[in-house]
Amino acid sequence: MEALPIDTSHPAVQDYLALVRLQVLTPLSLLINIAAVVVCTFLATRSIAGVSRLYPTSITPNAAAIGAYVAVIYLGQIGYCLLLVFASKPETKKALTHGVGLSLVFANFVMALWAISWVMQWFILSTVLQGILLLLLIFSNMALLIYHPPVSSRPLDTALIHAPLRFFLVLPLNILFSLCLFVTLHLTYHPNHPGPASDYTTGFGVLIGTNLVGLAVIIARRDIVWCVAATWIVTSLWIATPKPAIIYITAIIFTALHPLGLVLSMIYARFYSSHRPNRRIVLPGDEGGHPGLYRGAENGNTQGQAQGVERGPREVEEENWG
Repeated sequence: MEALPIDTSHPAVQDYLALVRLQVLTPLSLLINIAAVVVCTFLATRSIAGVSRLYPTSITPNAAAIGAYVAVIYLGQIGYCLLLVFASKPETKKALTHGVGLSLVFANFVMALWAISWVMQWFILSTVLQGILLLLLIFSNMALLIYHPPVSSRPLDTALIHAPLRFFLVLPLNILFSLCLFVTLHLTYHPNHPGPASDYTTGFGVLIGTNLVGLAVIIARRDIVWCVAATWIVTSLWIATPKPAIIYITAIIFTALHPLGLVLSMIYARFYSSHRPNRRIVLPGDEGGHPGLYRGAENGNTQGQAQGVERGPREVEEENWG
């Protein structure tokens, strides 16, 4: 077979091949992810929600709320796949190939394997898979944030690349990894136990820790996506009953704190941030005579020189002194 009449070592050719590879593998991995989760949710003898009911913990969320959350992740990834096909800007293609790359493909495969291991009650494997999923999503989100940050000039990149990846990250970070770890370490109680779990200290610590990290991200970056995702997760906790009072109250508090932190950080950035531009008031009739009122000294001297007026110090005759 003769060699291809192209130089595969050229960077542009490698980027094109990487994009084509993603156009094939990303929809395939998403389809496998959706198929595995749907089968394990609706067709398995013991579903994902059924296993959660068999091994309840102090941080077990409401199954319907988490199911809706996962459906939103799938919708976001469908938009991501469409962007893979129709992307035309070089910056967008670089974000897809170099920022996300194959991390999302592997994350979808790992999510599918996790659904199978969970319904088979292989809890050690499911915890390991959630840890791998968390590392993959942290890597892709950090690569996007550092090398391909969201900008207002490319709103589709923000909506279809950054938002789905960040929304996906919050799921294992805030609930799934901790839930699998709790079940693996037998931090559960009997499903027929009357009332909520009596051991809630570990669950309270996990709930406080993960949500304080999320609140810091929301305030520091004014992150709307993270705010919605974190609020959704804590809402799924307090609507799942029974819950220990401290878990219930803490989840409600963070349900209010996440949006409040976002709003206050936006207000601070709008009115009190030191990075705001220094805008001076221009008075009518002062535009030509007093340039120092609305411009710096350099601009004032430049305008004075243009008009042939010397702005430096000058002598005053004695008769002018009144």
